[in-house]
Amino acid sequence: MTHWLRILGVCLALMCAAGNASAQVPAVQPPISEIRIEGNQRIERETILSYLEIRPGELADALRVDNSLKNLFATNLFADVSIVRQGDALVLRVVENPVINRIAFEGNRAVRDEILEPEVQLRPRVVFTRSRVQADVQRLLQVYHRNGRFAASIEPKVIQLPQNRVDLVFEINEGPLTGIRRIRFIGNTAFSDNQLRGAIQTKEARWWRFLTTDDTYDPDRVAFDQEQLRRYYNARGYADFAVASAVAQLTPDGRDFFLTFTVEEGARYRFGDIDVVSRIPELDPSALRSFVGTKKGDVFNATTVEDSILNMTFEAGRFGYAFVDILPRITRNAEDRTIGIVYEIAEGRRVYVDRINIAGNVRTLDSVIRREFRISEGDAFNTAKVQRSLQRVRALGYFDDVQLSQRPAQTVLQPELQGVGPGDRVDLNMTVRERATGELIFGVGYSTTDQFVADVSLSERNLLGRGLQLRLGVTYATRRQELDLSFTQPSFLGTGVSAGFDVFSRTTDLRSTSSYEMSTQGFSLRGGVRLTEYLTSNLRYTLRQVGLKSLGQVASWYVREQEGSRVVSAISYSLLYDRRNDVAFPTEGYALRINQELAGLGGDARYLRTTAGAEYYTPLWPEDWVGTLSLNVGHVVGLGKSLSIADRFFIGGDSFRGFRNSGIGPRDADTLDSLGGRAYYVMSGEVGFPVGLPKDLGVRGFVFSEIGALWGPGIPPGDSGILDSTSPRVTYGAGLSWMSPIGQIRFEFARPLKTEEFDRTESFRFSIGGRF
Repeated sequence: MTHWLRILGVCLALMCAAGNASAQVPAVQPPISEIRIEGNQRIERETILSYLEIRPGELADALRVDNSLKNLFATNLFADVSIVRQGDALVLRVVENPVINRIAFEGNRAVRDEILEPEVQLRPRVVFTRSRVQADVQRLLQVYHRNGRFAASIEPKVIQLPQNRVDLVFEINEGPLTGIRRIRFIGNTAFSDNQLRGAIQTKEARWWRFLTTDDTYDPDRVAFDQEQLRRYYNARGYADFAVASAVAQLTPDGRDFFLTFTVEEGARYRFGDIDVVSRIPELDPSALRSFVGTKKGDVFNATTVEDSILNMTFEAGRFGYAFVDILPRITRNAEDRTIGIVYEIAEGRRVYVDRINIAGNVRTLDSVIRREFRISEGDAFNTAKVQRSLQRVRALGYFDDVQLSQRPAQTVLQPELQGVGPGDRVDLNMTVRERATGELIFGVGYSTTDQFVADVSLSERNLLGRGLQLRLGVTYATRRQELDLSFTQPSFLGTGVSAGFDVFSRTTDLRSTSSYEMSTQGFSLRGGVRLTEYLTSNLRYTLRQVGLKSLGQVASWYVREQEGSRVVSAISYSLLYDRRNDVAFPTEGYALRINQELAGLGGDARYLRTTAGAEYYTPLWPEDWVGTLSLNVGHVVGLGKSLSIADRFFIGGDSFRGFRNSGIGPRDADTLDSLGGRAYYVMSGEVGFPVGLPKDLGVRGFVFSEIGALWGPGIPPGDSGILDSTSPRVTYGAGLSWMSPIGQIRFEFARPLKTEEFDRTESFRFSIGGRF
């Protein structure tokens, strides 16, 4: 009996617990009957409803409510959103993000608004969100970092306006330029820190670098410097060189960086055995061996290897083998420290150029750029021609940056390539960034030759974007006044022939040397054509009126008899073969030139004038030393008429250092006036070298020696009133040159070693401008 009572008690307890549990289960809420939206001012009700996953008549379960909230926040239209149920209604309360009325920058002086604005993604009439503002702040900071201002800080300020609008103001504290306080190298033994600093583009901050940003920190420039170091070492025998690390440490005050390069130099190698083999039966490798610049026993130079490949590729193309692939097979001998190279010539994949695309040229016409290409659409792809085309476009001087890339052609545009497979066609894509090509220059200076000099010139090198060149110049100097106008069409009528004209008026004061003044007015018509890649020819016709005014009785009788004016009508041509690596400041290569002028096509003068010159430049050891040899000769002969003094040669000053202007050559025995000569020669040897100052300062020293002579005034021989000699004159000296912001300035000190008694010498010369 007791047992059964216990069982009955347990059952009653379980039934009571079950009853209580069932009483706690909530009843299922009915579907919502309406959706009310509160707080929206600008955004339409229908727009908000489109983001909800709940509709009237549906259940408002937790999953749908959560997804609706996520959808609304993802629009970036709202600062806050909440969803609550009130009876059978679903109430959606929103706080709209404001709309930007205006965006402004304050405190920026070094970086203009025009540079900052493209970096900001927010715009007026766009919804304001703090996340997008912070993203814009980071982009603006990157702009300042690229400009070398790592201490810059930017604080966005929001100004509330009526109708839920805001003004967004970026308050900028630009901070100072974050310069490079010190550049250090670890692991270098072959080259000093100073030598390696000269090999990279980044420089240490110094007061004289106010015209450049190379002394500010730029991560992209540091990456480029690592490649420059590699090329520097590879060109000097260190084939195993590597940059282990490049670390930039910011100083605690945030104003400067310490830049440290850790390098692994490796051993220095020389070239071993050099050979050229051809896998193309019809191509004789001996025909290309002369274009190999690598020689056994020379210090290994990776640049010379690259140049040899380009030269052989270009030459093979001239033989009709456009599709060659030249690979250098390198054999390294660690014991002898030599690197043997076998240039293996194989037939490459036949690739053709389908399209040449040019982008970035807003002002310059496509045709101006395309005429510099050595390769055309439809031609066989040739690496050497592509590289030469890139060099020619860069040499135009119209662009700050020129990049050329290639990619497989997507469509066939050239009819002759219709049967060529898609993998055998490429498009060449050139991207340029234009620079200002107009110049207005004001100059004031002093030189030994002209004394006080003031000049104004207005020039445009890319007129109307057609590559036309126009220049107007006015020069006033103590001994010279000039007015000239010149115009050049580099490609006349699309023929590749340059054409132009010059109009000029010049007055030259030669009273101190020859006791007369000379005035010249006239014009010239000229044309030029490039005969080969390095040979150019020019043709010119000149019509000028030349007037001579002597100083009366104090002037030489030979000068007084030529007083007056005459007309010269002359035609001339010139040839220039130029293999220099730089026209303005060459360090390697050579140039040959010849010019002849024939006067007598009408006018009062009859003569044939010939001048010729040769220059040779070569790098020397130690580093950055450059040797120069030059020879200039000239001869003029009268054709049935005596030569005027204005048609003769005058040597001295810049043309023969150590002598004054017109310092050598025939003279009047009584007045010592210079009368000029019919023939001359000047040979010069010069060695330029660094003087220990930073390379980018542009100061170099040089020593030189010159030998030459000028003779034959064109006056009957035996005239006792003429001082003349064919004996050579010799000078030597030294000097300094400075590539200043206003041009090259040279200080030259010279001593004569051999002269004639009637020569006029000088020991010091100061000049502005280069000698070309």
